[in-house]
Amino acid sequence: MSEAVRYHVEERVGVITLDRAANRNSMTPELLDAFGVASAAARADTSTRCVIVTGTGACFSAGADFKSTLQRETGMTPEERSYAMYTPFLSLLDLEVPVIGALNGHAVGGGFGLALACDIRIGARDAKYGANFVKLGLAPGMAISYLLPRVVGVAVANELLFSGRLVDGVEAAALGILNRAVPAEDVLPEAMELARTIAANAPIAVRATKAAIRRGVAWTVREAAREEAVAQAQTLATDDCREGIAALLAKRAPVFRGQ
Repeated sequence: MSEAVRYHVEERVGVITLDRAANRNSMTPELLDAFGVASAAARADTSTRCVIVTGTGACFSAGADFKSTLQRETGMTPEERSYAMYTPFLSLLDLEVPVIGALNGHAVGGGFGLALACDIRIGARDAKYGANFVKLGLAPGMAISYLLPRVVGVAVANELLFSGRLVDGVEAAALGILNRAVPAEDVLPEAMELARTIAANAPIAVRATKAAIRRGVAWTVREAAREEAVAQAQTLATDDCREGIAALLAKRAPVFRGQ
């Protein structure tokens, strides 16, 4: 079996590919471990001037795999476990070169958070994007409550996060979640074309520009993810969360009781 996440280089562009299409590229321990390895390889590769993150199949990433262990049992506190689940995806923040999310398909929950951690996002018109945590009885994770308001503004982020509504690629582009939405088969070629344009520019200047942008917007994503982990761990222990996950797996509407 191939690696759950692969890394290769094309013309000074590094490509990280989530490759568990049969499981919707969900956040299983296998995929998270492999993503950490691929991200580290991209970070150590001094030949690259831009990195693309993409997936195989109909999903970029469907977020947590609720059919397997949601959090790793490592002797940590519940808050630490909530944060640790996102650590491999958050390692993308350590890349000094621009990162383009080539969102080949649906990006939901933690997968949506991974998309937001990218500097630029190109997505599929017919795919769904968003964070439906509240529909599962959970508070957000992966610093989504920090990242989304900075991308779309506070009012729009409020609507999307409070409702748990997912948007298609066309609406996502209109809201600014995506830089542009294209047919699914054009997502990776479009991202590669943009990545080559970036890679042709002066690499020191590009990295300095990315660093300057992050300083200007006070890009403290990890700190936000740690703060979110407290609320996510608390909600994970509620009856509402158990009901939300059970309803999701049973494909029925949940009945929340505020407990």
